[in-house]
Amino acid sequence: MTVGTDRDTATGGEPGASRADGVDESRALLIVDVQGDFCEGGSLAVAGGAAVARDVASLVLSREGRYAAVVATQDWHEDPGGHWAPQPDYVDTWPVHCAAGSSGADFHEGLRPALGSVDAVVRKGRRSAAYSGFEGVTDDGETLAQWLSSRGITAVDCVGIATDHCVRATALDAASAGLQTRVLLDLTAGVAPDTTERALDELRAAGVELVGAPRLGPA
Repeated sequence: MTVGTDRDTATGGEPGASRADGVDESRALLIVDVQGDFCEGGSLAVAGGAAVARDVASLVLSREGRYAAVVATQDWHEDPGGHWAPQPDYVDTWPVHCAAGSSGADFHEGLRPALGSVDAVVRKGRRSAAYSGFEGVTDDGETLAQWLSSRGITAVDCVGIATDHCVRATALDAASAGLQTRVLLDLTAGVAPDTTERALDELRAAGVELVGAPRLGPA
């Protein structure tokens, strides 16, 4: 896996300012958990996950939206306690997934062409369940909130897997942190229609902007 260097993307100026090359100096793209185990063939697969991986990579490579920074989160479980269960209820407990260092925890192959444009990776859930990217840290120990703040980021677009779980949690925490938050739903995949609709209602209530419609698994 090759990930771009953790570069300082802040260049000053007013919030929301755009440079001559079209880069919005205040907005980052948050790519949430686009990993092998959450895509088709993985231990906790979400229908449409592989397509999300490819489409997110296309977004990053095309530089559509001209983001000042791109951050990817990873579920990275070493010993998450009761988060894993031999007989999971798929609400609070889950099959073994995204074990640290495993192929399932690696970014999905569809996303890999864009990893050179990723500025930082935030890993979460080493010792517990962690749905939000804001619960994780970089290899340098910075939280996602610290990393974004130090680079002058005041707005984020969220994409990834799953709409009704980790994308939801990350977007809610982003909004709670005072970031202008948007979810690009066309670049997300939800586990099920009912849980996804509840998640969208929560996001709307929190003031999160929703754009498009998520890919959805079976009812």
